[in-house]
Amino acid sequence: MIGGMEDVEVVAVHVGRPQPLLRRRGRLVHSAIAKQPVNAPTIHVGATNLAGDEQGDLRVHGGVDKAVYAYPREHLEVWRRDLERPLQLGAFGENLSLAGATEGQVHIGDVWAWGDALLQISQPRSPCFKLVAHLDRPQVGPLMIASGRTGWYLRVLRPGEAPVAGWLRLVERDPAAPSVLDAHRTRFAGRPGF
Repeated sequence: MIGGMEDVEVVAVHVGRPQPLLRRRGRLVHSAIAKQPVNAPTIHVGATNLAGDEQGDLRVHGGVDKAVYAYPREHLEVWRRDLERPLQLGAFGENLSLAGATEGQVHIGDVWAWGDALLQISQPRSPCFKLVAHLDRPQVGPLMIASGRTGWYLRVLRPGEAPVAGWLRLVERDPAAPSVLDAHRTRFAGRPGF
């Protein structure tokens, strides 16, 4: 345990491949936001994504600093009320549905062991038009920005095999690093509605 933080449960793991999502400006937009649960006991964590996971547009999704996207299960009930629709784990396009930590409790630079792999929190997520289209709710972007219920991206420091039903164990934290929530608030400070 570091700074009062215990292990975080991996409730579900999701992966997806790009598929048509919508037409925008006359072009078909592909996205892998519609993820499916992984049913195998383990998954390979690669340098830029999980086995079986891809991104539709590498200019803004995926890559080294956005290899894995984590989202707290704790937010789902509030989102169900806010968006007035049923939501399941994976609804936000996350790879990891977690229990036991939210944006105010985890910090930029935190290093987590997940099986043989080491992951490091790199940044909060910013909502995009693909999330709006996927959830079919135009208010999701502004609500995510205002609430700070963003989830966070992780980079992979060490690839390896990880248990699908398992735990993330915090192994390193800089006590001076901002929380994911603080980083999000700094990024959007001064924007209308924030």
